[in-house]
Amino acid sequence: MRRKLGLLMAGLGFLCAGIPLAAHHSFALEYDGNKPVTLQGVVTKIEWTNPHARIYVDVTDPQGSVSNWNLELASPSALARNGWSSKSVKVGDKVKFEGFEGRAAGTHRANARSIVLADGRSLFSGAATDTR
Repeated sequence: MRRKLGLLMAGLGFLCAGIPLAAHHSFALEYDGNKPVTLQGVVTKIEWTNPHARIYVDVTDPQGSVSNWNLELASPSALARNGWSSKSVKVGDKVKFEGFEGRAAGTHRANARSIVLADGRSLFSGAATDTR
């Protein structure tokens, strides 16, 4: 009986360990590599968390309408290898970003390839489509 219980517990442990991997998505599922986007705006929020850091940017269109864009970046560790720190971009910073739009229409989501700060510094964000 103990052996069966031990095998059952080990099996459940292996199943639970694989859940985070199943939750991770592919670039092609969420974003469209045929829809490049370049926009500029003001940073409203930063999430320096795994599995992907995120930056939210208020973008004003030519008609004056403001939309908040959700920019997905690489993981914080990958960003650090690319020269980022959690203080590289701050709320209130004016930025220009390049990336690829989300597949879902009207969601204002993008996988950011790079972000250019107001002082001209460019930060590579480790987009999934880059082979760098």
